[in-house]
Amino acid sequence: MNPIRVALWGYGAMGQGVARLVAERPGMELVAVVVRDKRRVPQPVPGDPLLTTDPEEMFARRPDVVLLSTTSFVRDVETIILRIVSHGVHVITIAEEMSAPAAADPAAAKRLHEAAAAHGVGVLGTGVNPGFVMDLLVVALTGVCHRVEHIEVQRINDLSPYGPTVLRTQGVGTTPEEFAAGLKSGAIVGHVGFRQSMHLIASALGWELERVQEEREPIVTRVRRQTPYIVVEPGQVAGCRHTATGWRHGREVVRLVHPQQIRPEAENVETQDFIHIQGVPEIRLQIRPEIAGGLATEALAVNMIPLLMAAKPGLHHMTDLPVPRAVLGDAGEILRSLRPA
Repeated sequence: MNPIRVALWGYGAMGQGVARLVAERPGMELVAVVVRDKRRVPQPVPGDPLLTTDPEEMFARRPDVVLLSTTSFVRDVETIILRIVSHGVHVITIAEEMSAPAAADPAAAKRLHEAAAAHGVGVLGTGVNPGFVMDLLVVALTGVCHRVEHIEVQRINDLSPYGPTVLRTQGVGTTPEEFAAGLKSGAIVGHVGFRQSMHLIASALGWELERVQEEREPIVTRVRRQTPYIVVEPGQVAGCRHTATGWRHGREVVRLVHPQQIRPEAENVETQDFIHIQGVPEIRLQIRPEIAGGLATEALAVNMIPLLMAAKPGLHHMTDLPVPRAVLGDAGEILRSLRPA
């Protein structure tokens, strides 16, 4: 079987990791990378694909799937995704809101589903969070429950692998005053994806949430912290503690807590993922350290390729598709085994 032809749209910190992983995978071929400025691209690009600023040149390479890693929001990626699917190409994006786009824009989700279905391809938003830790993994754990009364998830993670786009949305490098102003202006949003995780959990459990409430506060560092992308001095913001609560029948049923920051170990903060399901049976799951965000997002984007390509055309959620798994064998053969005879 011919290899799965993969193209990338966006080549930031995550895109570079995805490129390395695609180039390593048996049965996958990286055929093109769309970038804003070829002069700013780290060289060499794994797999020696076409490097272009023109998406039409990428489409001429006949990709089967495009991995999109440009921004976090449905409003910014909808037009790009519609353009890709119009060429009969599958799309996997790490845009956080695309993990459940109806939570941000129901009309856009409908347009994306109808366009993908009409052109016979699939669209999927994925990533470590949203897309796995604070939603898909939670939903899987409820499968052993007779009753679920309350869900609390905490993800204490390290933002250090992420590039400037993500760091800006967290307010990293601002003063506390600038952080407050950024929250008011919308420039700082904290974790993008809580409403998507709430949507995925509630939809899976058959819950209708009457409201979702979010709170954000700065994590101010007392020591100097540095990553490949930013230096934060004492008194500046190293991250954001973001909390979301979901309410049903007048009481809180879901609480998601996400304090994320660069270099948390600089102040003796240990990263972890913790899920507590109050119900029958009661479940406590702790993962220490955290599931590495950058690595996990890259892996999910690549490992979901055959699962999406084998699925019915349309817009999908991670909770719709088969259980994610590492694609370690020939990806083309795995795709063939997943498709109905």
